[in-house]
Amino acid sequence: MATKQLCYIYLLMIPSWFYYPSGTAEMSDEKILIQTLLDNYKARGKMGRPVKQQNETLTINYGLSLIQILDLDERNQILSTNVWASYSWTDMYLAWNSTSYDNITTIRVPSEDIWTPDIKLYNYADTRLEEKREALAVLTNDGSVIWMPQAVFKSSCSIDIRHFPFDIQSCHLKFGSWTYDGSKLDLQFLYNGKDGFEMTNYIRSNEWEILNSSAQRNVLYYPCCPEPYVDLTFRLQMKRKVAFYSYILILPCVLLSSLTLVLFWLPPESPAKMQLGMNIFVAFFVLLLLLAESTPPAASSIPLIGAYYCLNMILITLSTLLSVVVVNLYFRGSRTAVPVIFRKVMVDFFARVFCMRNQLFDLRQEREPSQVQSYVKNNKEKKHSEFKYDRVGCFEMQAEETWRNRANGTYHNPGADNETPVPTTFAILEAEVKEIRRHLRLMTDKQADREYKQYLAREWQIVALVLDRLFFFVYLLAIFASAFTIFETTMVQTPPHDP
Repeated sequence: MATKQLCYIYLLMIPSWFYYPSGTAEMSDEKILIQTLLDNYKARGKMGRPVKQQNETLTINYGLSLIQILDLDERNQILSTNVWASYSWTDMYLAWNSTSYDNITTIRVPSEDIWTPDIKLYNYADTRLEEKREALAVLTNDGSVIWMPQAVFKSSCSIDIRHFPFDIQSCHLKFGSWTYDGSKLDLQFLYNGKDGFEMTNYIRSNEWEILNSSAQRNVLYYPCCPEPYVDLTFRLQMKRKVAFYSYILILPCVLLSSLTLVLFWLPPESPAKMQLGMNIFVAFFVLLLLLAESTPPAASSIPLIGAYYCLNMILITLSTLLSVVVVNLYFRGSRTAVPVIFRKVMVDFFARVFCMRNQLFDLRQEREPSQVQSYVKNNKEKKHSEFKYDRVGCFEMQAEETWRNRANGTYHNPGADNETPVPTTFAILEAEVKEIRRHLRLMTDKQADREYKQYLAREWQIVALVLDRLFFFVYLLAIFASAFTIFETTMVQTPPHDP
């Protein structure tokens, strides 16, 4: 056992060139160059700017290539973008003589082994500790460094939802050195003549359309420090694509608004007249909840389409209330007569304007209320003429004393012992005729009262139908006016500008 361990120790002491084939352990010129540069750089240290003099200004060229708009969270007001951040600067400690290394002019080294500028996103809104992925830095023999890490930036963006979903949003990403002022580190745009995002590899978004991309270099003074600080602000102006929201929010809103007009065409005696209004109100409330999920809860302004929803809910509430009034008038009956002024306005004016007069009643059978009242009054106060009949023919054949007694209503039977006066036939007939006349008068009066009450009830029904039609046209005008005003204001807007 001890002999085996001793042999193993001897093997470890043998040089590697003894048991490896010739040339296998040799390094290429590129590896030797990288190792030499990094060893020298490590000896000098990564801290501090790679300049000879302290007062020397190091220029950093910075640019952004927009790859994709990941999300614009309206509720939290956060813009998420997938970009390629491009850095370019000159590091004097990373230069080499290409002829000494087989004419190698470019190499790749890890970015964590060299000095990198502390360019930060000022308006970040991210809980992650790192927003960039690791990427190798490309070095050139003259000391130029190009670093293009992939990054997902989450920046704060002020959202204006007043014109939702026809809104145009403007967001900006502000980049600058967090510790170096403008005299130590100067920021310039990387892409010459390209003041904005580089869009070569841009993937189109399904929700947003980019209207404009711009960038601006700013020199600012902050309260903390007297030195000037340089930043590069990239702006995106985006317009929302409304195809999705047209079917989810706009089309149901228009259809429900049109369905509300049916409420005024339903007959007052139908129970669906009240149920339809309540169902439409609930449907608008559901749409309002869907809209609230897509908008910031603490927005300084509400979207105009939300105001349109609320306006329609108010109109539906009023239409339901007016429907109750119409139903009440329709079933008012004959308790009271329609006021003269109200009747003239509704029946004589609006019924003619809406062409409803011939549909509601026949003009040839129409009576004025004064005529109906006079007719009833005359029937009640009319003095019926006395029943006349010819008594002469009956009395001609009688003696003078007999017809006188009959005329007095009694006569005496000469053959009877006890002469008792009895009613004559004519007195009985006259009493029956009076009773028949009284009954006829009562029947006539009842028929007149019945006709008058039916007329009053019919008149209230006519007023209710005309009033229902009036509410229909008023509501139709309100729908068109509100829709035209809101959608014109929503679609015609001025693009916002960031400060």
